[in-house]
Amino acid sequence: MMNMEFERKLTIPKETKEMYPVTPEMEQIVEERAEIIRNIFTGKDDRLLLIIGPCSADNPDAVLDYISRLREVQEKVKDEIFIIPRIYTNKPRTTGAGYKGLLHQPDPHAKPDMFKGIIATRELHMRALKETGFSCADEMLYPENHRYLDDLLAYVAVGARSVENQQHRLVSSGLPVPVGMKNPTAGDLSVMMNAITAAQHGHTFIYRGWEVHSAGNPLAHAILRGYMNKHGQSLPNYHYEDLAHLAALYAEGQFENPAAIIDTNHANSGKNPLEQPRICKEVLAARRYNPEIKKLVKGFMIESYIEDGAQKIDGGCYGKSITDPCLGWDKSERLILEIAELM
Repeated sequence: MMNMEFERKLTIPKETKEMYPVTPEMEQIVEERAEIIRNIFTGKDDRLLLIIGPCSADNPDAVLDYISRLREVQEKVKDEIFIIPRIYTNKPRTTGAGYKGLLHQPDPHAKPDMFKGIIATRELHMRALKETGFSCADEMLYPENHRYLDDLLAYVAVGARSVENQQHRLVSSGLPVPVGMKNPTAGDLSVMMNAITAAQHGHTFIYRGWEVHSAGNPLAHAILRGYMNKHGQSLPNYHYEDLAHLAALYAEGQFENPAAIIDTNHANSGKNPLEQPRICKEVLAARRYNPEIKKLVKGFMIESYIEDGAQKIDGGCYGKSITDPCLGWDKSERLILEIAELM
């Protein structure tokens, strides 16, 4: 007998979408933004992508407040930057302990409720689309859950602890949006490159109880997020030499649309979010110096919220992360404007 208690059967994605349907106007926004993002990854549009927002979407009202601020800044930098807000609704935990995100706990102070969590994640992404005109990014922590949001998302990330997983790679090969593959926490770029190769090719596999065939995702790409050495110390991989090395790895293989997003937090910043502006500026300098790096680096992934830093779940500070520390709004707004000037 399995050591698990089966509490209830959850709604399937089709049923959830019927309960919370996307309107034709929303579909049009998603597709128009998807075309721009495709053009950036394929080199037809030379704007920079900013995938920016809270580490985890813990408070829907605060997240929407934050995203509405991004909308105002987007208008100021629309010729240089294309913004994809982060709405990360499921949070990987290194040891399995701690807050696992909106999907698990729609109320961080209450016990987990996966049914309410599925509804809450779809509602939040829909509200962002309706209220701000932004289709957003989410992390694919559970590949089988992707179809609850697949008609809303602009971008998908596969995390450092998931990138070597076969199911993540195969499901990514069937997604119609860009999928960023993070380098693993130990830093071996061959793991990330193998994931990109797998995602860019078609496969036959089992998904949600079906035998499915994927066509391959030509927009699967690298995310550099730094790594940990054998002593548990954070080390970066965003420097000029790292970017040149990644360009060489792409050149050695058979890849469509070689691309990289630089994650400016995590091990790249040593989890010090205040380092993110400095990291962005160094990468922008590398792009200006080397045309190959400029062609490769399509943008940044930045952890940003209303308030600087982080707090415990019961901290009570509105717009402050309850997971990894983030860059506060004033500094984030200044950074976005500076990036646009340095393009």
